[in-house]
Amino acid sequence: MHIMEGFLPVKHAVGWSLATLPFMLLGLNAIKKQTTNKPELKMLLGVSAAFTFVLSALKIPSVTGSCSHPTGTALGAVLFGPLTMVPIGAIVLLFQTLLLAHGGLTTLGANIFSMAIMGPLVASLIYHLGKLVKLHLGVTIFLAASLADLLTYVTTSFQLALAFPDASGGFLTSFIKFSTLFALTQIPLAISEGFLTVIIFNMLNRYNSRELAALKIFEKKECLRQ
Repeated sequence: MHIMEGFLPVKHAVGWSLATLPFMLLGLNAIKKQTTNKPELKMLLGVSAAFTFVLSALKIPSVTGSCSHPTGTALGAVLFGPLTMVPIGAIVLLFQTLLLAHGGLTTLGANIFSMAIMGPLVASLIYHLGKLVKLHLGVTIFLAASLADLLTYVTTSFQLALAFPDASGGFLTSFIKFSTLFALTQIPLAISEGFLTVIIFNMLNRYNSRELAALKIFEKKECLRQ
């Protein structure tokens, strides 16, 4: 994703920015509650933010005006909930805009909506669904990370198609074109991100089991390696 500076029409840029505001306020409130009730989780929250920053900075040129890259938002979404990742994702995207020239200030709202809102929501939904059907935790984490990555790019395709509908086929044709082009690079990236997220969860389970227990990630000492 990372739609570049000035690429979206003004009304689209403003619209997506306004759409992120309620989620941003809810996310800030969620972080405040979590860190107030359990200050020991601040370090784990920082790990989640760093993971998102590093993975989402590894960009590959893709569709005109955008790029492909892992997102890294599923880790924090599963640990802390999807709302927590909205401010974290916004900070990551802002830093990348200012320091790495990834994305842009005018397109920040659209990029936040796709990577920091839709991605984490999907990751959290898949995680809770996996727990509900008692799916193996490692498989659940893999699916949560992979599908969150893919849905981020589906959202970006939607945003680009909405802004630039095809001259003959309209929105749907444009959406198919954008999503198909993204798929060439994003599907293998999503699979890789899924495996990497499982590895990180294994490491957290080994070295931060107390913090994970506080977040109720594992039940009855469940382990990803089981």
